Amino acid sequence: MKFRYIKSILPVATLCLATLGTTSCVGDLDVTPIDPSTVMTADAVGLFNKCYANLAMPGNGGANGDCDIDRLDGGTTGFVRQLFNANELTTDEAICCWGDEGIPAFNYNSWSSSHPMLNGFYNRLYFGISVCNHYLETSSGYDATMTAEVRFLRALYYYHLMDCWGNVPFPLTVSSEAPQQTTRQELYNWLETELLEIEPDMSEPKAKKFGDEGYGRADKAALWMLLSRLYLNAEIYTGTAQWSKAAEYAEKVMNSGYTLFTDGSNGYSAYQMLFMGNNGENGSSCEAILPLLQDGTTTTSWGTSLFLIASTIQADMGNFGTTETWAGNRARQDLVDKFFPNGTAPNATTTDMVTAAKDDRALFYGVDRTLSVETPTEFTSGFSVAKFTNVYSDGGTPHNSQFIDTDFFLMRVAEAYLTYAEATARANGGTVTAEGKNAIDAIRNRAHAATRSTYTLDDILDEWSREFYFEGRRRTDLIRYGYFGGNNSYKWQWKGGVKEGTTFSANLNIFAIPSDDMNANSNLVQNPGY
Repeated sequence: MKFRYIKSILPVATLCLATLGTTSCVGDLDVTPIDPSTVMTADAVGLFNKCYANLAMPGNGGANGDCDIDRLDGGTTGFVRQLFNANELTTDEAICCWGDEGIPAFNYNSWSSSHPMLNGFYNRLYFGISVCNHYLETSSGYDATMTAEVRFLRALYYYHLMDCWGNVPFPLTVSSEAPQQTTRQELYNWLETELLEIEPDMSEPKAKKFGDEGYGRADKAALWMLLSRLYLNAEIYTGTAQWSKAAEYAEKVMNSGYTLFTDGSNGYSAYQMLFMGNNGENGSSCEAILPLLQDGTTTTSWGTSLFLIASTIQADMGNFGTTETWAGNRARQDLVDKFFPNGTAPNATTTDMVTAAKDDRALFYGVDRTLSVETPTEFTSGFSVAKFTNVYSDGGTPHNSQFIDTDFFLMRVAEAYLTYAEATARANGGTVTAEGKNAIDAIRNRAHAATRSTYTLDDILDEWSREFYFEGRRRTDLIRYGYFGGNNSYKWQWKGGVKEGTTFSANLNIFAIPSDDMNANSNLVQNPGY
């Protein structure tokens, strides 16, 4: 099956509208035809594609079509956009100058149960679960591998709910009944059991590029990656560490046939080519365990890769392959300092920045910018991030001057390398093992960054940031290290709303269940502290 979500455009009657404040679809999928002679049959392939498309598109009509989530526009409710907002703007990596409702609360760690963007993210995840549940109820016998993939996607949606909100509603069917709430521990147990159960039916792992059968679909490597992520954070989710299991499943991914992409070309580094307009075709997809597919003519969204590009650039930075330059998100000084520990980052172009850092991953732009974020509401207060682009590494022309072709690699094999290094170090009393050092060295060698004789756990945390900044995972890593909410010594600029940084309450390590959902479902108990 060629896969660009082309068949995800379903009749509207077959889908529910996930309105803010509801975690069930209140019977909207139970449609009876007016003509009694009409036989209603589910479009299994269409539903299957929709389960994936929810991660990459706002609704059935692409960027400018109807949005599946009510009361917010399609761009705002995009999965990647809100994954970024929730997990990057709240941390030491990103800050945004926009005044949209909810942005300052992210910047300064002061959200509540009425936060509109968190509500949109929450409902985007539950809409995905509803579509997956509908597929499993109507089409589970269509194809065993497809069914396993839908169960994997449902587990992925639930993983993000567990990570962000902890104790959440837990519907496994489409129903008008208000779902019961489950605890984080119970959801963790379900996720582990569910993923292990479907593993035999997932397809064998194989690195792919656009045009290959199955590009954009999850296989066993994606399942192993999600398990390794689950186990890496198990102590936070359950109180019991699972370092050996995290290392075991990360190693499965490392040996799966997916590989670190190391072949830069045409003046672009291998790392940079992971985030370019032709990343589905330029060879870098050998690292893409789960890419979210984008195409400037057929698969468009304001809230996926276009958001990551347009929100981080303005016109003075040069050509990024799109006419959209929104000038909003940029780096906090703390991120840039990961590459320039003494605050010596130059006010330079991206090319000169990389040269100065001696690390291909230092994709910042500092011309006419200040390193320190003195004024959060000004885009040039802080260095710009030039990581994502719609430019083609081979000089080719993007499909559209506005919308972009850059796929977003939601899961990359590099994650397995750092998971393995961290998990084996923690299982070894905090000392990095020889095998763990080799994994870190492989990441740094790809970036042409000097390796070290040894690494500490804090070194690994910094490496997580250097490798994955702006990819939507930083909050989780800081929480695992005890460096997010609560009484800890780790500060960053504007943490807690104070320029030099201050602590904020540990209850903010999980978000508040949206007030609309609390009001609609009497089964729910709000997370502590809200």
